[in-house]
Amino acid sequence: MVERSSVDMWFDPICPWAWLTSRWLLEVEKVRPVDIQFHVMSLSVLNEGRDLPEKYRAMMETAWAPVRICVAAERAYGPQVLRDLYTALGTRIHPGKQERGPELYRAALAEAGLDPDLAAAGDSTEYDVALRASHDAGMKPVGLDVGTPVIHAPGPDGNKIAFFGPVITPAPKGEAAGKLWDGVLLVAGTPGFYEIKRTREASPVFD
Repeated sequence: MVERSSVDMWFDPICPWAWLTSRWLLEVEKVRPVDIQFHVMSLSVLNEGRDLPEKYRAMMETAWAPVRICVAAERAYGPQVLRDLYTALGTRIHPGKQERGPELYRAALAEAGLDPDLAAAGDSTEYDVALRASHDAGMKPVGLDVGTPVIHAPGPDGNKIAFFGPVITPAPKGEAAGKLWDGVLLVAGTPGFYEIKRTREASPVFD
């Protein structure tokens, strides 16, 4: 019996690229011996104090609510609830293109089997200390010049490796997802390897 490994992904629910990476990881889980654990990071926290375009700054103001709600749910029920809650939120926000707000948050919480009243946490700073702690746990190993998704995975020597990405569209399925995972681990686990990048010419494809 092959031993399964724990892989951790940090997400902000509003990021379409993180959403695609998360859907890919769930496919990887089906074809490779890995178990995906989800954690919350915050683009609003990441971009605090930065000189941002006005449109992006406005988006960051509205991005606090969903991450606060995720952390509130995690504190109330345990980290295992983030998988279903992220799926419920992301399905509405990304392929569903629904407007973010209390109605969406309450519906997502209910779908995940959680108390819809946790939606009120979106307008509260009560969970911000826990949010920042989760954010820092994900970001410190990769640095602050990246965003989401961030993945922590077992490296070839058994130690954890941490990296940003991959940024992909659409999310590969089946064995194609597994082969990409194999390649990502190979390059990310290579000492001294830092970056592969090319101009992104496609918008997120949600299928």
